[in-house]
This record gives sequence, C-alpha cells and structure tokens, in this order.
Amino acid sequence: MAEEVESMAIEIDLDACVGCGTCESLCPSTFQIQDDKSYVIGDGSDCDLEEVINSCPTNAISVSD
Repeated sequence: MAEEVESMAIEIDLDACVGCGTCESLCPSTFQIQDDKSYVIGDGSDCDLEEVINSCPTNAISVSD
C-alpha cells in the first residue's frame, strides 16, 4: 500500500476547506491546519487516506495519480 501512496498526490480544495481539523486529528503527519485551512505536509504513507477523505465534512480532500 505504501508504494501506491507514494505515487499519489494529496490535494486540498482550499475554497471548500473550512479548517475543521478532522484531517489533522486523523493524520497529523500529513495534514496541518494553518490560517483556518488544511495543508498537506506529508505523503500520507502512515495514514488511512480513505478514512480521512471520507471524514472531511466538505469533501475538500482528494488524491490523484
């Protein structure tokens, strides 16, 4: 699984993000809240990205190849 994660890009739709912090609480090594928005700071290799994506209340998180 880690090999697949490394080839994916995690994206945050900053217009949709409300800075609730759910992603950061689920995966602090990958997401960080700054100025009321979430930013990607890691590769997600140690997280359940599907859980994080599904937990975002505004669907602001996505991954692409």
